Amino acid sequence: MQNCPRLGEKTKRGASVNQPIKNFSLWVDFIERDFLDSKFIELINEGEINGATSNPAIFKNAFVSSNAYKDELALLKTQNLSAKQIYEKLAINDIKKAAKILRPLYDAMNDGFVSLEIDPMLANNIEASIAEGIRLFEEINEPNVMIKVPATSSGYIVAEDLLRRNINVNVTLVFSEEQAKNICESIKKADAKSAKCVISVFVSRFDRLLNDKLSNEQKNTVGIYNAAKIYNLIENLKPKNTKTLFASTGVKGNDIPAEYYITELLAPNSVNTAPIDTIEAYKHSLLPKIPKLPLSEAQIESFFEELSKKGIDIKETSNYLLNDGLKQFETAFDEIIEICR
Repeated sequence: MQNCPRLGEKTKRGASVNQPIKNFSLWVDFIERDFLDSKFIELINEGEINGATSNPAIFKNAFVSSNAYKDELALLKTQNLSAKQIYEKLAINDIKKAAKILRPLYDAMNDGFVSLEIDPMLANNIEASIAEGIRLFEEINEPNVMIKVPATSSGYIVAEDLLRRNINVNVTLVFSEEQAKNICESIKKADAKSAKCVISVFVSRFDRLLNDKLSNEQKNTVGIYNAAKIYNLIENLKPKNTKTLFASTGVKGNDIPAEYYITELLAPNSVNTAPIDTIEAYKHSLLPKIPKLPLSEAQIESFFEELSKKGIDIKETSNYLLNDGLKQFETAFDEIIEICR
């Protein structure tokens, strides 16, 4: 079996020096009000990031751990608002602020996007999801906002409709080639004039789930190979105004470097969205920052053949992780609503 090049190794692409990577972007996977007023601006000014993403779990953690929301949350609770309306006011304020800070990058055509997710409880309600996506985009009223939609049978239709309305879309919770194909088809059908789309491929969850079943040399590589396979598919299909986004790239534990899922997935025409600590580790790493993708189809097929021999069904694993991801976002949203009651 051919292995992924490990961090620090020289590859056939050669030199142990940094190389410009065409159309590569690094986004921070974090939103919090005090952060937006400080570290966020610093990272942008230093050229370390050029975008941001959010999800229900990120907002839940921000509301719980930060004092920045305490007074506004207390004030909103005195008004005649539902818990969801309170959440949206807090979230929209943050997303709008982030979008304004990122706007110069967007205007310079250097990404500058920030994402906000549709209520995950609406995942199976196509009409309600479309209506909410339109409403959120209009309320934020910034051109560099992406509406986040899960990659499900309903989500493909929602994404197509929003793109057709020239609303930027982040299609999230992608674990399989089948999902990516369906998204690419939706993008093709939408034939949007200028709306941008990212296809968010989740990475590290594969490894956290499967590492115990693998040899030491195979640990922490399933997510890389799966992402490489989906990246090749998207690059071959070339959907309009679309990039592959590598998500779930934070490292839990000390068995691999913190920046591992950034360094090992450096690729042209891609985005990597990562937690602050991961970005800082990547920033300070002395290892070469060179393209690692694309991997050859033969190398990828060989890897998955070896997995199959171990009794690991990658399609079954992908379905499990999708369902688990949907549940995690629903749980986080439930917890947000409780905070806002």
